[in-house]
Amino acid sequence: MTFHGEIAPREHGSPKWTGPRMELPMKALFDRAAVEARLAALAERTSGCAPEFRKGAVEIFADALAHGRAVARAALENKGSGLACGAHLAFLEDEIIRAIHWCVAKHILPSQSPPRLCVVAVGGYGRGALAPGSDIDLLFLLPSGNHAAEAKAVEAMLYILWDLKQKIGHATRTVEDSLRQAKADMTIRTTLLECRYLLGDHALLDKLLQRFDQEIVRQTAPEFVAAKLAERDERIRRAGASRYLVEPNVKEGKGGLRDLNTLFWIAKYTYRVHDVEALVGVGLFTAQELRLFRRCEAFLWKVRCFLHFLTGHAEERLSFDLQRQIATELGYVSRDGLSSVERFMKLYFTVAKNVGDLTNIVCAALEERQAKPKAVFDRFVSKLRRRAKPRDLGPFAVETGRVTVASPDTFDRDPVNLIRLFHVAARNELPIHPDALRLVTQSLPRINGKLRADAEANRLFLEIMTSPKSCERALRLMNEAGVLGRFIPEFGRIVAMMQFNMYHHYTVDEHLLRALGQLGALGLGELAEELPLASSIMPTISHRRALCVAVLLHDIAKGRKEDHSIAGAEIARKLGPRLGLTAAETEAAAWLVEYHLIMSNTAQGRDLADRGTIEEFAKAVQTIERLKMLLVLTVCDIRAVGPGVWNGWKAELLRTLYWETEVVLAGGHSSMDRKRRVEKSQVELREKLPGWSDHEFAEYAARHYPAYWLKADLPHRVAHAQLLHATAVEMHSLATEVTTDAYRSVTEITVVAPDHPRLLSIIAGACAVSGANIVDAQIFTTADGLALDTISVTRAFDRDEDEMRRGRRIALAVEQALRGEIHLSNVVADRAAKAVSHAKTFSIPPDVVIDNSQSHIYTVVEVSGLDRLGLLYDLTRALSRLNLNIASAHIVTFGEKAVDTFYVSDLTGAKVTGQARQSTLRRKLLDVFEAGGEA
Repeated sequence: MTFHGEIAPREHGSPKWTGPRMELPMKALFDRAAVEARLAALAERTSGCAPEFRKGAVEIFADALAHGRAVARAALENKGSGLACGAHLAFLEDEIIRAIHWCVAKHILPSQSPPRLCVVAVGGYGRGALAPGSDIDLLFLLPSGNHAAEAKAVEAMLYILWDLKQKIGHATRTVEDSLRQAKADMTIRTTLLECRYLLGDHALLDKLLQRFDQEIVRQTAPEFVAAKLAERDERIRRAGASRYLVEPNVKEGKGGLRDLNTLFWIAKYTYRVHDVEALVGVGLFTAQELRLFRRCEAFLWKVRCFLHFLTGHAEERLSFDLQRQIATELGYVSRDGLSSVERFMKLYFTVAKNVGDLTNIVCAALEERQAKPKAVFDRFVSKLRRRAKPRDLGPFAVETGRVTVASPDTFDRDPVNLIRLFHVAARNELPIHPDALRLVTQSLPRINGKLRADAEANRLFLEIMTSPKSCERALRLMNEAGVLGRFIPEFGRIVAMMQFNMYHHYTVDEHLLRALGQLGALGLGELAEELPLASSIMPTISHRRALCVAVLLHDIAKGRKEDHSIAGAEIARKLGPRLGLTAAETEAAAWLVEYHLIMSNTAQGRDLADRGTIEEFAKAVQTIERLKMLLVLTVCDIRAVGPGVWNGWKAELLRTLYWETEVVLAGGHSSMDRKRRVEKSQVELREKLPGWSDHEFAEYAARHYPAYWLKADLPHRVAHAQLLHATAVEMHSLATEVTTDAYRSVTEITVVAPDHPRLLSIIAGACAVSGANIVDAQIFTTADGLALDTISVTRAFDRDEDEMRRGRRIALAVEQALRGEIHLSNVVADRAAKAVSHAKTFSIPPDVVIDNSQSHIYTVVEVSGLDRLGLLYDLTRALSRLNLNIASAHIVTFGEKAVDTFYVSDLTGAKVTGQARQSTLRRKLLDVFEAGGEA
């Protein structure tokens, strides 16, 4: 960072602050004379009683510290600067430390000879800017020789600081000790870069800094740069590799304050300058880039100060609940389809991107000085880059293995070169030289309506987008440089845009680029083992260009007032011809964008064994080509949402929906062969039970209704037969069985119990008190009145042994609840009260949709709203109180949003058709949300 202010010694009165600009008068923050007067009066009252005096002194310092912090916070909240707030707090801390030193010398150790030491602020505190919750790092610099007096003074100062509950990082060293440790430890070397005089013998600090510069800094710039960049890479890896994570770390994350710190440390060490303004003079930054540095710094400091003040500690993660509070503090309001918090976070991610641009500029300049190893630079190109001779360079050249411009007027002469540069780099699988990217940024105004209408520019762009090897890499670089958002203005609207929910891990533009990267990997066959179905159908898709366009555009209309799928389809219809798509390709892309959610929603939220579900979905899709493209788009979309969102459970659901729909679209069997399918299912099971007699099997088969034989797959039919046979032999009416499925990332709890309407509600309640998240429920009833319910819960452990133990605990809770040994209402309510609630952070209006067209047999009830512990229990309890039987339940959560779908019928097996009955059903389910679980 840029602050290197210090206190200039004065002969009389308080020291004069010469560091970062402050918005408040010094006396408003700390009245030195008043504090000293109070201490003198305290000394007189205590008459030399050291413990009593020290206790009172701590109270005086605590009052002064609290007052100064309150003044600094009020200034920040009154539209003040974050940088000024940091300066206020640093100045306050300086004055407190000086006052403590005076107090120790005057009242606590008055008989001691004056200690010869220098107290130095180091690290972040040394920059002269202190965040509210940051550590205070001090170096007590001692002369050579005996340090008894100095040690007593340091100890007395530290005890008071600790009594003030200050987070002190400290070291006591001589000049020689400091230099020796700095040579061996890069962290100590970094702290000395930003040391700042506070009090004592200034000559000691002058000597240290002079020798530090001559003996260490002058000789070791490449070593320091390599270490700091490696440290940055590791830090970013821990915090999350993308700068577009929707809950970013303001200090340690990519594009955060630590990146700005690192830039300045490296530049200061290499160019040996004292402040960031000097970097313009040495040619590292232009005046415009310096202003950008300042703006980024100011914004991030303001956000960080609010984070610390609002939480009361050194919180660096900008979590969802804090985002909303800070957006309010900064005065953001909702506008143009974006909420206040989304507008605030869009600026945050824009700043993070700008920090990345500044990082590239510094790295390029360091390479020119040979102060930085080239191998560290490129973040975009594989280490296994091919070594073929570059071809078709046109107006470009290759310098140090990277594409650059042949002349400074390359983009002025032909603006199409702004697109061609990325095309050449992508085709040759080479990175782009930072100097060329810098020139691109300066030439962005040349991307205008004329260039956007240029056929050659659009041809080159489409080739970049449809290249499986380099599409994501090239388009991300175009986005970072600002080219993508200008060439496709609709994309520019969603650059750095976050979606304020817990489901999406990245900003919208980052999500789209990651989805395109997934498509490229599928096209190259890199995901054949993980995604066999999608990989196998990729080569058979005819409209691959349309699919690429749809993947890039499927969320491009996010943040608008209208439905983003419909608005996105209109953008695709407008953009397709411009990019060179045929009419058929354009319509295919537009259809995919409009319906990009239908396959995911149907697979996760509907009963795929219900014939009506497949027929409705097939009616919407219409062709096998659309089905193929939709499957691939859906897979890429889900996998690009964030880590852990894609799993085997979703893969299986999508495969099932794909194969069932393909049969219908290809003219396969219909509901006419239902009887034959039941018979086939029974024959398959009979073959797996060779130990059963024909009479035993016939009796068992008669216990199940036709729907069971059509819904349950063969492995489940075998397991169910063995479980039901065992319960009959042992004469148990209640039994559970646990199985794990690592690939699908679920654990199944199968429950056999006497059937009654509240059964699923009790099971859901038992799962809630066990901390199990239900994702699906298959519910069957036998002809002799037993329920056979299989509940799938998300897996919690990687090892099967651990997961089986957890599954058995859940099953035991289910059995205890069914036997009435657990009073679920009280326990669920108690757990819900203690659980983390999103109610204050997110607002999701509850909704209930009742549909009789999606199933031939059941009424489909879709309930959506803010998720919470025990929600499924409350919803199923409400349904059972309305005397409705639940045939199947499908539970989906999108972050904080729950979408639960129930297939229900009344006690006679009929659908819920009456308007009055539907209105009551809707009202009772909405009451569950309004009452917060008390309904």
